[in-house]
Amino acid sequence: MTRSHLGSLPSDAPADDLRALLDENHALQSRLTALTDEVGRNDSLLRKTQERELELLRAATLAQLFERLIDGLRGSYQLDGVALLLHDPQHEIRHLLSGDGQVLEPMPGVCFVDALVTVAPQLANLERPWLGPYRKADHELLLPGVARPGSIALIPLRRSEQLEGVLVFVSADPQRFSPELASDFLAHLGLVAAICMENAVNRARLLRSGLTDFLTGFHNRRYLHARLREEMARAQRAHQSIVCLMIDVDHFKRINDQFGHLAGDAVLREVAHRIDAEMRISDTGARFGGDEFALVLSQATLAEGEKVAARVLHAVRHLPIAINKTTTETVTLSIGVGLATPGPGLRDYKVLAERLIAEADAALYRAKSAGRNRIATSPNVVG
Repeated sequence: MTRSHLGSLPSDAPADDLRALLDENHALQSRLTALTDEVGRNDSLLRKTQERELELLRAATLAQLFERLIDGLRGSYQLDGVALLLHDPQHEIRHLLSGDGQVLEPMPGVCFVDALVTVAPQLANLERPWLGPYRKADHELLLPGVARPGSIALIPLRRSEQLEGVLVFVSADPQRFSPELASDFLAHLGLVAAICMENAVNRARLLRSGLTDFLTGFHNRRYLHARLREEMARAQRAHQSIVCLMIDVDHFKRINDQFGHLAGDAVLREVAHRIDAEMRISDTGARFGGDEFALVLSQATLAEGEKVAARVLHAVRHLPIAINKTTTETVTLSIGVGLATPGPGLRDYKVLAERLIAEADAALYRAKSAGRNRIATSPNVVG
């Protein structure tokens, strides 16, 4: 009589062998279930990662990219915190970010540093993502304000073999980021984030080049008008006032005629440099055209505007400007000061901005007519 040996046991098989086979079968089924669950989790993680990467790639500005890196990733991966550290020794990214309207408002979770190793020594050799337990002595400066961190992931942002930044994932669960976990998807995310950062910086540079005066490095007239409209809206919401200073270099034509246009350019650059040194961090400076500059002082009173004007006037005239190796010239300014307090219900910020410039310009004309080298204030409040 023929007996099948597939899926069957001899009739005289011991009961212990049967139990062993049943236990092995149960273990295999459990393992299969675990692998199936892991495949499902990995598939869900892959889809989530792809969706988030597309969101990062679609970010149009630096500010938008930072928001999607911090808030977007925290929500997508159910993290207790996300931090972004950026190597910015020349402060270029911070200056570019100001073009996104972020001058007055720090971005939570984003930290700019001159050297990454000053924040955490282990960043010096960070080639691939590092996963492990949170250690206060090593990681405290990475996570300001994050309560009860258990484990962290340090994801390098590398471009052209340079470490440009670090993305930090934080979990209260000590086992969430353990050294045994695979980190390939985190490495890929870091590469995508680094590419997005490079693209956003390049876009900001391109935009800034169209809004910047090449000679002085100041913003140009186009940028000033756009920023002034933004400040009008901000002042209206905050029930504040803003001040505009129109500044003219006295007798600039004589400098050009006597010493040449290259000398005139050198004077304009030095004047711009001295004006910039007297501006508050929240102020906006622009070369309005020719030998004329403009400053917009956000959330400022007329008295504050007059103080800034006095500082600018003193900074330019107190020390002669070098024309060439043997010649210096004392340069003076005429400055007009205007004030705007946008009232409720007003929405045509373009018209308000033009009126404020006109008032400051009229005050400038009075300063020039009165003998130059002085400040004049408009008696009219735009609003």
